[in-house]
Amino acid sequence: MEKYYNECVQNLDYQINELSVEIEDRMQLAQEVIKLLIKCLADLKQEVMKSGFKDEEEEIYFFKKLKPIILSKLICYNAVFKIEAKKPYGGKKVLDEYFSAELTKLKRFYDNNKEFYSYYRTNSSYLDHKYFVRGNYDIVLSLDTFYFETDHSFSTSHDYKVAKILANDRIQVFLEEQLNNNNITNRTNDVSLNWTGSKVALIELIYGLNAQGVLNNGNADIVAIVRFFERSFNVDLGDFYHTYMELKSRKITQTKFLDSMREALIRKMDEQDER
Repeated sequence: MEKYYNECVQNLDYQINELSVEIEDRMQLAQEVIKLLIKCLADLKQEVMKSGFKDEEEEIYFFKKLKPIILSKLICYNAVFKIEAKKPYGGKKVLDEYFSAELTKLKRFYDNNKEFYSYYRTNSSYLDHKYFVRGNYDIVLSLDTFYFETDHSFSTSHDYKVAKILANDRIQVFLEEQLNNNNITNRTNDVSLNWTGSKVALIELIYGLNAQGVLNNGNADIVAIVRFFERSFNVDLGDFYHTYMELKSRKITQTKFLDSMREALIRKMDEQDER
């Protein structure tokens, strides 16, 4: 199951990247990506129905770790579409209030689910057999009403809630970026930083950070990370996924820039110690 899932996600990420390059309009992009995500989930459901799980441990892993990643993308892109569609016309104050109100909604979800947030964030497992096994729901464990209307052959009582947590992390980043972009025109002392190294090096760095899981607790989408670096360092990374595939195919050194950066930092530390 995990092999099938990984192939599905890899293909999905490639298609999302392609669409991100082709489509600049955020609402249009969201619509197209949502279609891809719905199909991907449908394909996953079909595979689950066909192959099932070898044991309860594999089922828990799928509904706790795997399915929520794709479902969270669907929740996030749907939220972005709604936020963009309802965005009011107006100046800085109107938009600030709008985006701040959307952030408040995220906090409300957190406030209503603190116990499960704590359970999930601390990687607890003592209730996994109830949270992430189909049909093992417990009415006492803060069930959302919509769970009773879902397809229980492809849902557990809390897999959606995990996806919602992951999605909200990404939605929060999006909203904070909108607030920041809305306010940036009023800043007079911004320091401009331009990337003067090679684009390949920056892509290698970005994928390294993503692999290390140091952004949004490892839940940051690679496209969102790339777009952030492009804006921050005034650079267009183009078809970054294709470049990444070229990095993977290197026969000698796949991480040339990261290796040289490590050597440069160690050399600098040694030089400073000698003074």
